[in-house]
Amino acid sequence: MDQFESTTCVVVGGGPAGVMLGLLLARAGVEVTVLEKHADFLRDFRGDTVHPSTIRLLDELGLGEGFRALPQSKLGNFKLPTGGGEVTLAAFDRLKPPYDYVAMVPQWDLLNFLVDAAQQEPHFTLRMNTEATDLLYDDGAKVAGAAYCTRDAASGTETGTGELRATLTVACDGRSSVLRQKAGLVPHEFPVPFDTWWFRLSRRADEQEQLASIMPRFSGKDVLLSLTRKDFYQIAYIAEKGKDAKLRAEGVESFRARVARLRPDLADRMDEIKSMDDLHMLDVKLNRIKQWHKPGLLLIGDAAHAMSPAGGVGINLAIQDAVAAAQRIARPLLQGTLDEADLASVQKRRWFPTVMIQNVQLLIQKAVFGPALSGQLGGPPSSLVFVARHVPWLGRLPALMIAFGPRPEHAPDFARRKAATSKDAA
Repeated sequence: MDQFESTTCVVVGGGPAGVMLGLLLARAGVEVTVLEKHADFLRDFRGDTVHPSTIRLLDELGLGEGFRALPQSKLGNFKLPTGGGEVTLAAFDRLKPPYDYVAMVPQWDLLNFLVDAAQQEPHFTLRMNTEATDLLYDDGAKVAGAAYCTRDAASGTETGTGELRATLTVACDGRSSVLRQKAGLVPHEFPVPFDTWWFRLSRRADEQEQLASIMPRFSGKDVLLSLTRKDFYQIAYIAEKGKDAKLRAEGVESFRARVARLRPDLADRMDEIKSMDDLHMLDVKLNRIKQWHKPGLLLIGDAAHAMSPAGGVGINLAIQDAVAAAQRIARPLLQGTLDEADLASVQKRRWFPTVMIQNVQLLIQKAVFGPALSGQLGGPPSSLVFVARHVPWLGRLPALMIAFGPRPEHAPDFARRKAATSKDAA
């Protein structure tokens, strides 16, 4: 080992949950170090939807005005195509401004923004190119930090190893969490019938809209979802799980034809899909571990519960976990009294919204994705269309659920700063 160091809390993983937790704890005065294995945050097709619950949180943290200045587009109502036109399933325009839309913000911009805010705090440290490889223990029972290796940013070759000892280790290292594996925590996997292939197509100036709606397209066994970005469409092709090898073997011309059939209005730009390498496949998972903690160790976000992309709630749920965690562990960390009951209280707070959202996602799989991917659904279920068409005021409820979730969190008092002054944040 090259280095032996210590901190109060080590957060493994510099995603939205990890960086947000680091920011909140640092504002409380907790010495916190975030370890991020990559050299930067520039990875395409990560979750980019920032929901009203997160926008409101940023306002409470005094960061709302800066967030709204980031390059972004706005997504409004979620609509479903029907034989007679379309119906609105989630009516965001029925929510109270300024929290009546979903912001599409490149995740690297959001993370860099949060890091800039966190680095204003003297107790916050971020280490890039630093990958956690194992857990450290005291007396073989209590987790006491993380072992790590560092890598050269240019070549990726290992440059050193070390140990960072801490009162608390928080695993925010995603759905393939190394720390979860090292702790012997195995998630329960729920069946998922589909995977998603992400790609992008250009968006012309005359196609720009201030507030774009989301509307999926169905054709045979294919489903396509288009998200409107500032100058391009971020598109998800959805098909049955395990189809990646077959899809790639069929070649780019076949895939272009699939997309053009689903979106004939974009057929004139199919040559922008140069090859099958332009498709980024997401192996969709839906799981959760039974217990999110061990002595000295807490897991949140995807490390504790991987979410389906249905509803785009993953980032926001992870950030809510971070807020709930900071609220419950900051004081015990500062006072040196942290015990496993404090960690258990985090899971107790976040268990209900996690289970509820996952159950809704399972219901969506059964009602929509399952039939669609078996060719039995050429559009949305008729019962859903009937309700959406004849009881339109109900559209506020799914919008509210997507916007804030079943148990939204507010910024802890110790982390709040003067509110943003723009009229949008007023």
